[in-house]
Amino acid sequence: MSAVLDNPGHAGDHAHDGGHHHGPTGWRRWLFATNHKDIGTLYLLFSFTMLMVGGVLALMIRAELFQPGLQLVNPELFNQLTTMHGLIMVFGAIMPAFVGFANWMIPLQIGASDMAFARMNNFSFWLLVPAALMLVGSFFMPGGAPAAGWTLYAPLTLQMGPSMDSSIFAMHIMGASSIMGSINIIVTILNMRAPGMTLMKMPMFAWTWLITAYLLIAVMPVLAGAITMTLTDRHFGTSFFNPAGGGDPVMYQHIFWFFGHPEVYIMILPAFGIVSQIVPAFSRKKLFGYASMVYATSSIAILSFIVWAHHMFTTGMPVTGQLFFMYATMLISVPTAVKIFNWVATMWKGSMTFETPMLFAIGFIFVFTIGGFTGLILAMAPIDIQLQDTYYVVAHFHYVLVAGSLFAMFAGTYYWLPKWTGRMYSERHGQIHFWWSLISFNITFFPMHFLGLAGMPRRYADYPMQFADFNAIVSVGAFGFGIAQVYFFLFVVLPAMRGKGVQAPSKPWDGAEGLEWEVPSPAPFHTFETPPKLDATATRVIG
Repeated sequence: MSAVLDNPGHAGDHAHDGGHHHGPTGWRRWLFATNHKDIGTLYLLFSFTMLMVGGVLALMIRAELFQPGLQLVNPELFNQLTTMHGLIMVFGAIMPAFVGFANWMIPLQIGASDMAFARMNNFSFWLLVPAALMLVGSFFMPGGAPAAGWTLYAPLTLQMGPSMDSSIFAMHIMGASSIMGSINIIVTILNMRAPGMTLMKMPMFAWTWLITAYLLIAVMPVLAGAITMTLTDRHFGTSFFNPAGGGDPVMYQHIFWFFGHPEVYIMILPAFGIVSQIVPAFSRKKLFGYASMVYATSSIAILSFIVWAHHMFTTGMPVTGQLFFMYATMLISVPTAVKIFNWVATMWKGSMTFETPMLFAIGFIFVFTIGGFTGLILAMAPIDIQLQDTYYVVAHFHYVLVAGSLFAMFAGTYYWLPKWTGRMYSERHGQIHFWWSLISFNITFFPMHFLGLAGMPRRYADYPMQFADFNAIVSVGAFGFGIAQVYFFLFVVLPAMRGKGVQAPSKPWDGAEGLEWEVPSPAPFHTFETPPKLDATATRVIG
């Protein structure tokens, strides 16, 4: 029975146009949005826009590297493209997308009426828009965009033009947005769960986001400190990172990676949560080892704070330091492997079907595992010293972030799209998108392992002839992958936004469990105004 029927006084309102007449309409509905569903939609559309912008920069990089010699861009612009591609994808595409999923799904999953701080929720989204404009607009400033790499290492950052300052300001604003969003998620999960939903009965997606939100609050101020020190070095005469004044550029790396490594898990833990929702649904079984998944997620978060310097094995670290960070990094692979094991055990002897969400979830597990193994290889200090700053590293983190975060987002989009829009997507288009993305992704990034093993350094605009064949293959794959995402937008997202397709039932997937499947599709504008009464499993509404 639908949860809104617990409150018959409002059920009639919701049956018509989703209750939109309660609030502003037209552009005011979006500008002044305080409803978690509207804000979630804004986050998702913003992040997809930034994914396209970052993707265009990536394709310009790959067009340049299609063959040896300088074809399209000069080395300076090439470095600007690599820097901005990284910043836009991390801070503009992946992180806001997961916040969009959290906004949409967490109140529905825990039986809350909305997020805890609705106006702060609106503010934290709208901060992203000027920040993104400042970031992308840096290309049009004197001297062009920052060209120091997305990690913004000193001393390069101390030598950049004015666009460096605008990018630092943009990242401050995005960090403030992330912190506000995280506080909102933590308070919502801890204080607004439906009666009877204990923490250990929460869906895994809510658990992974609770842990991610704590990570964000812990490390975003660290990034803010690092870039503020860069700013004062540039303009106020300090010498934090300038050796001429007694500073140390390696100190920047320590501060940045103390943020940067937990950041990697900030971008993958919500993906784990999405996959942990989808695999049981299409295996028609309970998630194997729920408690161990919660503890493994927590372990990953804690261990992520003690492995940062595995990015810095070539900076003259003492051997004892190398050994510590090597072993700590190998240790973090244990809770990650627990998750992979649990997903496979959930599928084992399940009544599996392979709709698009499940395809992307299995694709995620397969390709993320490859990314995990290459990470384990890079954890070995003597090997890492050889592979440092080669295309092997590029291959590794794209296997984790593209096939990890992005594939999980696609899986979540297909899984919850019927709930968001009230329409079923075309299964045929979804399957084409999956196979096209999986194949072109591997054509793009798998050869990079060989390029890296052969010694091709990253962030170079040119390369000798012996790397030509693999680079040509990589560039072709990259354009194929980019076109696949345009296909996804045209044939999956747009028809859903326009209300085309078959009307979706409230629970389109047989094995799906959770409160989000108890409300009609599309989810009414206001849900759970009266807290739902839960059954013993806290996954269904009773009465």
